[in-house]
Amino acid sequence: MKQTGAQIIVKLLEMYGIKTVAGIPGGSILPLYDELNRSSIRHVLVRQEQAAGFIAQGMTRSTGKVAVCMATSGPGAMNLLTAIADARADSIPIIAITGQVNTSLIGTDAFQEADTFGLSFPITKHSMMVKSPAELLNAIPEAFEIAQNGRPGPVLIDVPRDVQLAECEVDSWPDIEAVRVHDIRFHTPIAEYGEKMTKIIEALKASKRPVLYCGGGCNTEEAASGIKAFVQTYSLPLVTSLMGLGCLPESMPNFIGMLGMHGNHAANVAIHDSDLVIAAGVRFDDRATGLVQQFCPDARIVHIDIDAAEVNKILPANISIVADVESVFPVLTQLISEQKVSAPEAWLKKICKIKEENTSVECGRPKGEKLANPREIISKIPEYAAQAGVSGDKLIATTDVGQHQMWAAQYYPVERPRSFLTSGSLGTMGFGLPAAIGAALANPESRVVCFSGDGSIMMNIQEMATLAELNLPVTVIVFQNGTLGMVYQQQKFLFEKNYSASVFSKEPDLLSIARGFGIEAIDADEDPEWYKKAFDPANQAKPRFVRISVDSEETVLPFVPGGKANIDSIRD
Repeated sequence: MKQTGAQIIVKLLEMYGIKTVAGIPGGSILPLYDELNRSSIRHVLVRQEQAAGFIAQGMTRSTGKVAVCMATSGPGAMNLLTAIADARADSIPIIAITGQVNTSLIGTDAFQEADTFGLSFPITKHSMMVKSPAELLNAIPEAFEIAQNGRPGPVLIDVPRDVQLAECEVDSWPDIEAVRVHDIRFHTPIAEYGEKMTKIIEALKASKRPVLYCGGGCNTEEAASGIKAFVQTYSLPLVTSLMGLGCLPESMPNFIGMLGMHGNHAANVAIHDSDLVIAAGVRFDDRATGLVQQFCPDARIVHIDIDAAEVNKILPANISIVADVESVFPVLTQLISEQKVSAPEAWLKKICKIKEENTSVECGRPKGEKLANPREIISKIPEYAAQAGVSGDKLIATTDVGQHQMWAAQYYPVERPRSFLTSGSLGTMGFGLPAAIGAALANPESRVVCFSGDGSIMMNIQEMATLAELNLPVTVIVFQNGTLGMVYQQQKFLFEKNYSASVFSKEPDLLSIARGFGIEAIDADEDPEWYKKAFDPANQAKPRFVRISVDSEETVLPFVPGGKANIDSIRD
């Protein structure tokens, strides 16, 4: 049978179970859009291509399944690059399909031509340009395989317009279950597992102050289940990076909190004072470690990670296992149980006490402040939602980037994996709203809450139109303080209050803007029971926009200035 390149793409996407894609059409990708309109796949028309990438991320981050976004050549593809780079930084498996000018025009500075392949190469896990429709039969399955195996990441497929239109003979569709391109040369050999596990158990037996440090590699249902069983068998303090939030329920006593630049003081103390750190699915990034030499100065390190390149990159590991977290913890738990290895109870009690004594929603709040306390509001969101009949297992939170993001990381009670979505490594303002749209699309039974600030929300505010058009159950909460809050805070502490380009001289009327997009807007300043409307059970499926004024002097504390150890944080 003869099939065009566009038909092959659509057919293979359907075979992989893709139900929804986000993007914007343009001349170089119109043949694919023509075929897409005849398919079973729903298309979400965004207002800027960056949002298409973040919608795909919201779908993937909340479900673990690969999602797809699309853009045309030139400016369309280039707008998409920020979201692709963000996905690469946080190891999120999405696939971006971009149109390209006809192959005969490549390199001629044709209309809307850009070297998408070259531009994307440093910010993807893998990039490819397809030169014939027959190549798509391998390219699409390989893209899915590469994106989700090993350390996950984004894959870009650039498809010239004439390749989308050209036909080729397709004798049979590829067996997508048989496609395996992941190279396991850099995994710890199975023959070495026994020795490695024995060494870890011996290290646990000898340890007086062990800590489990979990990152984004632990934030899956299977990994979280294994970690929970591990800490129930061997009860030690657990701390996380920003990306690791959700791998252990916040309500469990073993969970101490997020460490790092704005981390929980008890979490930073636990790592600093430890004599054994089991680091799982983490890469010791600078926002987590602070001054590397003082991160865990007296500890032996066990590093478990799927990416061999991360082992010994920042901190030397005494014991390392290159493997997925899911496969390691069940074995460790079994060995601990069989050998009846006991954890030092006094150590956990000490860290829990430090946490209790140093955790307060008043931390960083200006004295006598009468405006809303963003920490308290964020901590109560699940309670507010529950009053409207939204159970905790149906609530998903997304954030933009800035002070509100760190308050959410510190105070939002994350109880399960894939329920707290945030831009970690790249720190992309504008992430929250489109990611919330993606999460809502992929989880139709859930209510999604997007935390944003008056700086971040303006980055992709045009997607309020997309949200209104889709009529999704998303509550957008914007904390408005008239500044670029995190920049303002750093200028306050580090630059002698020289507030350069961080204060808005003219603030837009965000409530009117939301209403202009057709979304019900709620002014929390005027309505102390705003949350009843924000989570109205009678209109649960509709979007809401909430504006909450906060003081510009509200500060995210703890705060570790650059060049300082995490335990030397500013805490009041």
